[in-house]
Amino acid sequence: MSAPEDLDRMLEAMLEVTERLTALLANQARAFEAHRPQDAAAEMAEVSQLANLYRAGSESLRAQPALLRGVDAGLRQRLARATEAFEAVLDRQGRALTASKTVTEGVVKAIADEIAARRNIGQSYGPGAARKPSATAITLNQRA
Repeated sequence: MSAPEDLDRMLEAMLEVTERLTALLANQARAFEAHRPQDAAAEMAEVSQLANLYRAGSESLRAQPALLRGVDAGLRQRLARATEAFEAVLDRQGRALTASKTVTEGVVKAIADEIAARRNIGQSYGPGAARKPSATAITLNQRA
């Protein structure tokens, strides 16, 4: 078997990984957009495995860009289009995750505010006495 055939096989495998990873990430983005993160969790193991394969393959290609010069132009174009689609889906998933995180943080803050407000209800003794707020069991991280 010749080196160009091996390279073609490697790039075909990279193309398959990229296309499958793109499809899985698109599914996850749809799940987050539909406020159903539990649906995205079902495919996490496969996404993680494919992401590692994609990373290793792309690092290999970046380390040896000359390899792509001898590859069939059609295969190179398919790989470039698949990579563009992958990057677009990655951006979409990032926006969906950010929106989901924002909503989740808002819900947690609203719950914590309500708990704090209910704990501070009551009367103090004596004229002008101030009521000390009780400690809460919820910790809010403003940077999270």
